[in-house]
Amino acid sequence: MMPHRPLSNGPLSLPYQRPAPHCRTFSSPLVERVIEDLTSRMKDKDLARIFENAFPNTLDTTVRWHDDGKSATSKGHKIGSDDDGHWDGAQSFIVTGDINAEWLRDSTNQLAQYQSLAKKDKKLERLILGAINTQAEFVIESPYCNAFQPPPPSGIPPVSNGQDDSVHPAYEPTRVFECKYEIDSLANFLALGNQFYKSTGSKEFMHKRWYLAIETLLEVMDEQAKPTFDPQTGKFHGNEYLFRRRTQAGTETLNLGGMGNPLNGGTGLIRSAFRPSDDATILGYFIPGNAMMAAELKQAAEMLKAVGKSEIAKQLQTRGESIEKGIWEHGVVTHNRYGQVFAFEVDGYGSSILMDDANLPSLLALPVLGFIKKEEKVYQNTRKMILEQAGNPYFLEGQAFGGIGGPHVGLQHPWPLSRLVQAMTSDDDDEISDALKAVRSSSRLGLVHESIHVDRVTEYTRSWFAWANSVFAQTILDVAARKPHLLFGQGAEPYEIGKHP
Repeated sequence: MMPHRPLSNGPLSLPYQRPAPHCRTFSSPLVERVIEDLTSRMKDKDLARIFENAFPNTLDTTVRWHDDGKSATSKGHKIGSDDDGHWDGAQSFIVTGDINAEWLRDSTNQLAQYQSLAKKDKKLERLILGAINTQAEFVIESPYCNAFQPPPPSGIPPVSNGQDDSVHPAYEPTRVFECKYEIDSLANFLALGNQFYKSTGSKEFMHKRWYLAIETLLEVMDEQAKPTFDPQTGKFHGNEYLFRRRTQAGTETLNLGGMGNPLNGGTGLIRSAFRPSDDATILGYFIPGNAMMAAELKQAAEMLKAVGKSEIAKQLQTRGESIEKGIWEHGVVTHNRYGQVFAFEVDGYGSSILMDDANLPSLLALPVLGFIKKEEKVYQNTRKMILEQAGNPYFLEGQAFGGIGGPHVGLQHPWPLSRLVQAMTSDDDDEISDALKAVRSSSRLGLVHESIHVDRVTEYTRSWFAWANSVFAQTILDVAARKPHLLFGQGAEPYEIGKHP
């Protein structure tokens, strides 16, 4: 990615990185007004330039295909038509950036900062509605998969991921880009609908295909709650999901013939074969993913109860509470230095992994996920542990940059995502300011990267990573609402997106 003028008026002289208006993949006048309104108030003009580039990045560059479901050229059918409803209504295919595929997790996060604007911008509302409908189709067809090819109605040809994978259940490679089962992918499908309903009050996505996707999600949860051995007979149970990849990286495949390490039963937890980093879990009960699923199930239950779907609402509420109970019973361990903390992964037998990874959901992000209040003692203990090298093997520091990383990129590349989540989970002005300054100083192309070398900010991975840009925008909006003086100067009034424009 090449830097472009005009440069920012700050000391870093950061480039302008938006495409020309006619090259943007989607546009919203309301989004443009937010950019102008917010950046004109921000005192740090380099930080303002990154927001100017990052906030619209998903709309500018990653809406690879959108059908509003209403126009004369729409390829879809009207919701409620007589067929089975495949690809009915609005549809949106949101790619992750430099990879021409849609991750359920990434696309939900990429759209999150626009949700509160959707009620005032009907085009934006149709875009997000389309994203929900498209994700529903993905979940129905391949619920164990994490990343998807362009939808058939789009006419966009599929691409190969270049890997040699053996996966059960089998999937159609022209429909699926990668099939790593990650519990947070399904949780993010729920989150996209939950956020949309909360922001707009619209029930338009609650049609037969969405309900079928919910049923499919619950079936996966039932399958992945099963232990490795029968609790009565002790006999081995084969898992419904297996993944093997021909690779030299241990984090890219599952051991024991593609099953992963054994898990005990009776925990209330749900197995996840992979983490949100797309790295394999070591112990399959991944606590941040379970926490996100518990929170989203309970939010979906409240939503469905409000629209008169009490039976399925009760089912989702019960499942969410069961997972939450399992986390507190099996996912909290006592550390001899930090006290009671959340483990990153557990197996139900008493083993645990103590660490955190930058990718969301993470232990650091538990309050952002809606699982817990940040004042909770166990969370505060956990936060202290994972934000220092003595407690987290993936807390990485150097002369130029520091933060939480993970095995996905290596031991010298922390991720800016972790510093952004650190800011969103803090009430301390200095900590928030330090986190924002660290990300600002490492974003020399005017956009946020996947990871940064600890000693050289010019050495990074992924110049175009829409998920990270979206989380940056969400962080700025969070600080503008909670701590406006840090962005706008002393005495500034809070800025709440969706209320000002």
